[in-house]
Amino acid sequence: MLAIGGFSAPGGDLAQMPRLVAHALELSGRPNPRACVLNTAMGDDPGTFVRMYSWLSGISARPSHLQLFPMPNVADPEDLLLSQDVIFVGGGSVANLMAVWRVHGLDAIMRQAWERGIVLAGVSAGALCWFEGGTTDSFGTTLRPFTGGLAMLPGSYCPHYSSELGRRPLYESLVADGSLPAGIACDDGTAAHFADTALAGIVADRPGAFGYRVEQDGGGGAAETRLPARLLP
Repeated sequence: MLAIGGFSAPGGDLAQMPRLVAHALELSGRPNPRACVLNTAMGDDPGTFVRMYSWLSGISARPSHLQLFPMPNVADPEDLLLSQDVIFVGGGSVANLMAVWRVHGLDAIMRQAWERGIVLAGVSAGALCWFEGGTTDSFGTTLRPFTGGLAMLPGSYCPHYSSELGRRPLYESLVADGSLPAGIACDDGTAAHFADTALAGIVADRPGAFGYRVEQDGGGGAAETRLPARLLP
């Protein structure tokens, strides 16, 4: 799994495919990976699909997508997802994403995909969904805890750790008081790479971006440990 904290495009320009998306494809080990995009967290926004297809068409990937609004765009979502090399999940509302996935049985299908060795990757809500919970703005502009993740990866996750001012203090306070289990936080431009359920390392697309382990400090607070990041070429 590759859990991306956020994209770090200069000036917010995402015309070019982010390096971390390319890395997710590389993890498949395939020269022409089959990659399926899900943008459930954005209500299957058409513009997001167009952007992903634009990114993937510029390389040797074989793209497809699964939309669930207003109904699935394929007759058999399970067959589509389990035939992929990479499944990429976009950002948005993780609460809405999980509710819709569970209604359609995608929670069980994603676990099957993971057990088959398909690379599962995503950004922001698409990264948080694989964990037990984390911080989210799914319920409004004020960040709140979310505890309804798939729990395929143990612990919690916090995206946008340094770029959104409220993320770090809220995440630390929620871990400190036990509202969220200990976990991993990622800056924009970084991703946590997991092999099975073990953290294999942090990768970054720019210098100065890091991942962090956040856990209780034993005295009622939280301890943050900055993790070394491998800069992608």
